[in-house]
Amino acid sequence: MLNRLKRLHLGVPALALALALTAAGPIRPATARGPAFTAGVPVMVVVSLSRQKMTVYDARGRMLETQVSTGRAGYETPAGLYSVIERKKHHYSNIYENAPMPFMHRITWSGIALHAGALPGHPASHGCIRLPYDFAGRLFEMSRRGMRVVVARDDMAPVDFTHPALFKPATSNPGPGQEPGQSPSEGPGQSPGLSQAQPEARIQNATFASQPTRRSVAAEKTAAAEAAAERVRQARRAYSRAREEAGEYLDKLEIAEAAKKMAAAIVREADALLGSKVSSRESETLKAAKTKAQERLAAAQAEIDAIYGQAKGKIDAAVAARAEARAAREASTAAEEEAKLAALAPVSVFISRKTQRLYVRQSFEPLFETGVTISNPHAPIGTTLFTAVGYAGNDTDELRWSALSMYPDPLRPRAASGPQSRSGEPRRTEAVVAKAALDRISIPREAMDRINELVAPGSSLIISDEAMSRETSKGTDFVVVMSGEPQGGIARRSQRPDVFSDYDDDLPPPPGAGFSFGKFPLW
Repeated sequence: MLNRLKRLHLGVPALALALALTAAGPIRPATARGPAFTAGVPVMVVVSLSRQKMTVYDARGRMLETQVSTGRAGYETPAGLYSVIERKKHHYSNIYENAPMPFMHRITWSGIALHAGALPGHPASHGCIRLPYDFAGRLFEMSRRGMRVVVARDDMAPVDFTHPALFKPATSNPGPGQEPGQSPSEGPGQSPGLSQAQPEARIQNATFASQPTRRSVAAEKTAAAEAAAERVRQARRAYSRAREEAGEYLDKLEIAEAAKKMAAAIVREADALLGSKVSSRESETLKAAKTKAQERLAAAQAEIDAIYGQAKGKIDAAVAARAEARAAREASTAAEEEAKLAALAPVSVFISRKTQRLYVRQSFEPLFETGVTISNPHAPIGTTLFTAVGYAGNDTDELRWSALSMYPDPLRPRAASGPQSRSGEPRRTEAVVAKAALDRISIPREAMDRINELVAPGSSLIISDEAMSRETSKGTDFVVVMSGEPQGGIARRSQRPDVFSDYDDDLPPPPGAGFSFGKFPLW
């Protein structure tokens, strides 16, 4: 610190240093050359624990894959179904000395995430899923909040799947002989989706009359986003006019304030060092540096006062207009994100054999739940994810679905995995097992009508032996953890949903990814 003060005092003006730091901006990692991404929006990523591999799928199938590093022994990344609940390009752990977690995709509020990190070729993290740096950055450009993340013991692949019992979008205007909320292919008295439950199996904890439709919510959010965008345009025009009026004064003010800030910092550092044990020679050097900084501080303040004396009204107007423009931009970004989420707002349905109940969420919030009937309820049903990956065609509202099982044999999840294929191809989900799971479920008609009203591309249905994980909370989709697998990565974490700890890697970023001054990383 003393050497830094000597350099500032003897040869490097504080103002020049301040301007250099301001102009340089953050240092960005160099972009390495890599394979081009296939155009498309990722629907899900599948992480194979046994192969330390991640595969990204869009509506057409496999997009790309990469090696990963998951949780080491005692901190295992738990096998289960998750989704991205938060995305941050520059993120730092708050319990591992500010450890960097670039291109972070959070999948639990207790701290499990996908992010760039070191790949030693084996499980090595504290529960997170480390990705190659360049891959993580490219995935971040394509991904979205809500993207499904499947962590499986084996390398499992989804398959295209059809079944008459899967959800179908309800028609807006019922045709002859059709009831509201009924699909065109169904007639009166037919179940609109999964086989109809017994009459006494009525829906609970839901009031349909007060629930807005997905279409009405999407229209409302879109109108709000358009209005917010118009406010941004108006605020920018106002700031442009105010900035033109006060431009010369603002430039001078920025330079003077930078000089004042740097001089004040030198005074504080000098005072701190003078309060410690220093030699007489060092004390004189510190006092000289402090005196010089105090002179610069006084001169900068005088310059600031003079500038305000000449154009305070113009400066205040420009500063206020800039703040309004920034606030409008932030509000517009939030409104646009809400509109996108509402327009696509997939509905998620979870059916648990353990609880014999059906749960529905949309936009990460619970909608309702109800009892269901599961035939032969004491027999395993496995864990299968059904995803509406898009529409079946340009001229139809029918959805195209995929099915993904968590295990090669979902009815025997604890069975030892067989040998992996030599080609490295993932195991394909068995359609016959997915069909068997659907065939055993009966849902109340009222619940089916409501779900069919909300279902759209991106919607999902999970049928599982497991209960909902306690990681499922406010601001998450359903989290379903496989109870027969190691869960060190979750078991060691706080389970309170309001604890946003980042329980992750204590390793430095890759070479060239940034620099640090002391222990504070900068990007």
